[in-house]
Amino acid sequence: MRFRPFAFFVLVSLVSPGSLQARDTAPAADDTQWAFGTSDIAPDPSFRFGRLPNGMRYVIRRNATPAGTALVRMDIAVGSLDESKKERGFAHFVEHMAFNGSTHIAEGEMVRLLERHGLAFGADTNASTSFDRTLYKLDLPTNDPALIDTALMLMRETASELTIAPAAVARERGVILAEMRDRNTWQLRDTIANTQFLYPKSRFALRFPIGVAETIEGADAKRLRAFYRREYTPAKTTLVVIGDFDPVVVEQTIKARFADWQAGKAVTQPSAGPIVAKDRDRTTIYIDPAVSERITMVRNGAWLDEPDTIRQRQESLLRQIGYDIVNRRFLRLSRQEDPPFRGAGFGTGDVFEAGRSTRLIVDTVDRKWRRGMIAAAREYRRALIYGFSKPEVAEQVANIRTALEDAAAMSDTRSNTALSGVALALVQDRVVPSRPEDVLARFRVFMPQITPEAVLAAMKREALEVADPLIRFRGRYDPAGGAPAIRAAWDEAMKAEVAQMSSTDLAGFAYTDFGPAGVVATDTREPALGIRQVRFANGVMLNLKKTALEKDRVRVTISVDGGDKLDTKANPLATEMMPFLDEGGLGKHSTDDLQTILAGHSVSDTFGTGDTSFDARAITTPRDLELQLQLWTAMLTDPGYRAEGEVQYRHNMNNYFEQLRATPSSALRADLGGILSGNDPRFTLQDVKAYRALTFAKLKRDISDRLAHGAIEVGIVGDISEEEAIALVATTLGALPKREPDFGDGKDRAERIFTADRLPRVIRHTGPGNQALLRLTWPTRDDADPDETLKLAMLERVVRIELTDTLRETLGKAYSPTAASSLSRAWPGYGTFGIAASVDVADIKQTRMAIIRTLNQLRDAPVDADVLQRARQPLLESVQNSLKTNDGWIALVDRAQTQADRIQRQIAAKNRLATISAQDVQTMALRYLEPAQGLEVVVLPKGLTPSGSWTTALRESGQSRSSVGISSSK
Repeated sequence: MRFRPFAFFVLVSLVSPGSLQARDTAPAADDTQWAFGTSDIAPDPSFRFGRLPNGMRYVIRRNATPAGTALVRMDIAVGSLDESKKERGFAHFVEHMAFNGSTHIAEGEMVRLLERHGLAFGADTNASTSFDRTLYKLDLPTNDPALIDTALMLMRETASELTIAPAAVARERGVILAEMRDRNTWQLRDTIANTQFLYPKSRFALRFPIGVAETIEGADAKRLRAFYRREYTPAKTTLVVIGDFDPVVVEQTIKARFADWQAGKAVTQPSAGPIVAKDRDRTTIYIDPAVSERITMVRNGAWLDEPDTIRQRQESLLRQIGYDIVNRRFLRLSRQEDPPFRGAGFGTGDVFEAGRSTRLIVDTVDRKWRRGMIAAAREYRRALIYGFSKPEVAEQVANIRTALEDAAAMSDTRSNTALSGVALALVQDRVVPSRPEDVLARFRVFMPQITPEAVLAAMKREALEVADPLIRFRGRYDPAGGAPAIRAAWDEAMKAEVAQMSSTDLAGFAYTDFGPAGVVATDTREPALGIRQVRFANGVMLNLKKTALEKDRVRVTISVDGGDKLDTKANPLATEMMPFLDEGGLGKHSTDDLQTILAGHSVSDTFGTGDTSFDARAITTPRDLELQLQLWTAMLTDPGYRAEGEVQYRHNMNNYFEQLRATPSSALRADLGGILSGNDPRFTLQDVKAYRALTFAKLKRDISDRLAHGAIEVGIVGDISEEEAIALVATTLGALPKREPDFGDGKDRAERIFTADRLPRVIRHTGPGNQALLRLTWPTRDDADPDETLKLAMLERVVRIELTDTLRETLGKAYSPTAASSLSRAWPGYGTFGIAASVDVADIKQTRMAIIRTLNQLRDAPVDADVLQRARQPLLESVQNSLKTNDGWIALVDRAQTQADRIQRQIAAKNRLATISAQDVQTMALRYLEPAQGLEVVVLPKGLTPSGSWTTALRESGQSRSSVGISSSK
């Protein structure tokens, strides 16, 4: 499936109100009261809140989505803000030590224990450290009381019983330094520089959670243990347990496990500030070849202490509508044929509880910062001077109303993950967990008060005037005229005359009639899982599964014959622009007009491209299913191919090439496809000129036949009447002219090969000089044999476990080594098995030797029973839980007619997994993972000469098209 970066939407999310905070700071040490205790908002009664005599709090909720599962979260109000100058990185170091031994759990045994119960390390067992909090996470695949008790036992071990042994600290130090090395990217460096410019006197600007090498290298067990004992206290800890269990039993278990936890008095977390409100009129320039051009204007002010109340929520809603309208205007400008900027955003948010910032951020094409700044400043000032129109407010209100209605409708079937997020918002941000039905009711009462005047007034009450702001320019090239020119441009923009914006009324959606409704030709039901399979007379296929897993939710997919099989050696970029088709709008509506016309509706118009089909998926509601189908039908019959879509593509493509080699991983993604394919142009990155030459006119020539005639298969899963769904498809896709009856198998295209040239390659990156990446890849097979597919999946899990034990836990050389088996359905005979490790340049040889030693051990003898269980159990639990969610169902329903074998594979998977033996895993390793047959790629810093002691016959790689590509994953 191809992808594309959504730079603008990321930008807007960064400047939305409330999002500038890295989370509110922890409450005072003795403040263990709940936010709803002083609020007029009633908490959701389905949550059970409690506090032990020692001050530890807990939140419990019974929930059966997914059924038979549970999750546990332990939030500790401790982060990098709590560190002294000599302790920078200690909070994160202690988080790592949670997996390295405690009073009752031997070092390394916690992860193994959880793997035996079906929790995959990283996916189901994880933790994170921020400026002000540490969060431990366990996703339990079953609601077995013994497993829940074990999970709570492990949380108690983490909270108070870590041994932090010297030997374990020494080993984990290497892992943390490896993580620090891997995270040293242009994005992090830019973020740190940005933070230190905007908040130069603040504590948090000098306390990034990753720490600094000096203190990590100097950390010893005694000092880490002292930090742990000082900071990990009951009063700073909240346990969240959500799942399919008896809350009374879980509460009793929590009390039994944690009531005797005694600790010293909690230390109040230091302020993240100071944030200096008078700081203004400074300009800085930050140059890095990897960063796209951006100019940021900021004013800082005092923190507004606004407890969660009904009145405050109304105020926040009005503010948010104002910011959203300004950002909507920016989006409209960015969608022009000659846009002044790539994207822009305006908003205000808390900087912890130390202050607030109002930001205007503008992303521009290289060397176009002046035009972009002035255009964005004009829109910002236009909003403040003239306010908003009724249609603009109505559009935002419609979107909010729909979101609240959708949330209320599915309130009783929210997932464990969603509910844990609600509980953690109470703990971390003091947001009262309301019932969605109550939120909707309050909104309906308040709606008449949402006027343009009220919205502008509320936004002005919070937003600081961006006068004499802090201005930060970042980019690849020095701005002409330097800092004085930047400041002069801003002053010019703020003095320019601004006219009131005129509004245009739009007609309704123009695509509601596609001709006479289609006739059902066949209607059967697949016997094993009850999937209804319908074929219309025009050839369109529809697969249906009604479920009660999500109230008022419908998941829909569409696949249209085509996809990357249209790419040929002569025309390798045929489908490159397909993910931007929606940016060209429809024949009768631009994409910007569509956003207004479709406001208040849960629909999506984005298409992607897979190996053999053009694909789209959406989460909608029963009331909007018809509109979703109409929108997709319109995309197939009358795509707009407007020039503004080409502009969006070109901006993304140019930025991609500028950042191509900025990190080892991005350089590898760029070149690996060409290396593995022997430079087959379909999988090899072309010269940038080839992408710049692409147009919608060419895309139309390459794909229009498939859009008009290619086979179509639709999948629908969720809370929908089958008969109603069939009728809606009949009047949309079923009403189209006759389609081809089957998806093409692509057998007429050139085969996909794995290169016969196995000489090692070197790829170059332009990141830090100590970063290297080692990748080994073997050819395997396609996925036609379900038994061998699962055996290779087991081998993947085993290799990942063994490499984690070796490279991470024993040697401390790699933070997150990976292994992946990828077997193709579209390309006969093609598949790969890859191993990758990001390491220090000096450790390449040792890493390679460790990988080869691990593989030889797997080939020489069957893996032991414990490792086999740790690999098998997470796979088994994944299979057993897959049909407990609509996500799992839609993965089978979407192609139930043309890929029916997946249903039988699902049914048989549990038994197949259960019978895979250690000998089977060894056989797969012997068959496919001969070390000498692996193709080695080493990613090294630019300018570094490979040492002969590392390898022989290393070959410098040419530029190759990625297996991910500019916007593709093939």
